[in-house]
Amino acid sequence: MQTKNPGTVVRYAHIAPKYPKGHENLTRAGIAARLARFLNYAFAGDYEAGRRYPGHVYFVPNDTLVGDTGRNLGLACEQDLFGGAVPHPFMTTKSVVHPLVAGAEAPPGWMQALGESVADVVLHGYSAFTLDDARRAGVEMLKKGDARVKLGEGIGGSGQTVVANLAELDAALDGLDAGSLLRHGVVVEENLQEVTTYSVGRLVVGGFVASYVGTQRLTPDNSGAEVYGGSDLMVAAGDYDRLLNLKLEPSFRMAVQCARRFDADVSKAYPGLFASRRNYDIAEGLDAAGKPRMGLLEQSWRLGGATPAEIAALEAFRDDPDLPSVHASCIELYGDDVIVPPGATTYYSGVDERVGRLTKYACTVGHGSPA
Repeated sequence: MQTKNPGTVVRYAHIAPKYPKGHENLTRAGIAARLARFLNYAFAGDYEAGRRYPGHVYFVPNDTLVGDTGRNLGLACEQDLFGGAVPHPFMTTKSVVHPLVAGAEAPPGWMQALGESVADVVLHGYSAFTLDDARRAGVEMLKKGDARVKLGEGIGGSGQTVVANLAELDAALDGLDAGSLLRHGVVVEENLQEVTTYSVGRLVVGGFVASYVGTQRLTPDNSGAEVYGGSDLMVAAGDYDRLLNLKLEPSFRMAVQCARRFDADVSKAYPGLFASRRNYDIAEGLDAAGKPRMGLLEQSWRLGGATPAEIAALEAFRDDPDLPSVHASCIELYGDDVIVPPGATTYYSGVDERVGRLTKYACTVGHGSPA
């Protein structure tokens, strides 16, 4: 597709990456270059303040933009970036998902009504921004069973502890930095067993809209630990209505409905939010009583682990405008002797200074059909 106003794609990082030659930074660079090709824009590398770029400038930030950052860069809507911009810092964290316990201290801009309106599509839990409020939230949650304590700024499963009693709760909260807690918050929510995690998302890039649902996979890293190994997505050309028109398993359909509802409510509660990439993690498992339970875990309004698969799907829709849906995957494999299939896009293949030998690639693996 040719855009009406050719322009320039730039990467943007508020803080310089700690590992500029690491797999994460190089993958982000590959994503930005791929988006430039998709938009038929020039790719100018990292953004330089004060430099004049030709045409429309499209940003690919490393993280969700907060406060006036987007406005200062000239960003006004979802067509100006891959990712999102939010008015308040807590919106970049897991904390935005849950309400506060009664009488708790709230950060500036907090909308308590959001947590109350989405209570039926998220896991039971509370957010807190002080140690006292976090303990009160934990006491309430422990009345129903084991609780999971999650740092608001934690990525994926990092910064999480499961607690079964008050002593374990106090140990999990002990040592938390009050300043960080005030900025990012902490979540205390129900802990599920036998969990499956679904990814649901919506993309707007150029003139294309796509939505998807899928699952994440685990893989052993070079030390043998189980870590993120990629995502498998069913992607529809169009919005959530088009996705729900596909032949989806009931659990996938429920996950889409959870994400769609949260997305609509958070956008209403915080009208300053705009995002071209909206991703939501949904958990399905058994609650403390052994009953099936599904609820939203967290949101992401920035490029993420599934983004290479998302771009592969967008490229398939561009190449075949009549294609209603496509299966897309991104794969992360550790160690030697990894074979990348023909036609796949390799984002990284080498020895990362932190994780060792790693290969990351994305591909489409088949076309879906409407219901």
